[in-house]
Amino acid sequence: MTLTKIVQGIWAFSALGLIILVLLHSPKGDGIGAIGGQAQLFSSTKSAENTLNRVTWALVVIFLGLTVVLSANWLPK
Repeated sequence: MTLTKIVQGIWAFSALGLIILVLLHSPKGDGIGAIGGQAQLFSSTKSAENTLNRVTWALVVIFLGLTVVLSANWLPK
């Protein structure tokens, strides 16, 4: 198994994990419902949401970094 195949596997898993984590995020906007005054004025961010954000950003950095490395052919074949 070559280094390129291992990096491609990590890249694919980070892409799949990124898709799943983005779908797990809660929606931020209330849309038209905010006009009626039913939106919360002050909402606190929970630690689970903060952790989800940090893991998502970490996977974004990994995914984009590996995308650059794989597309530039910097790894030996």
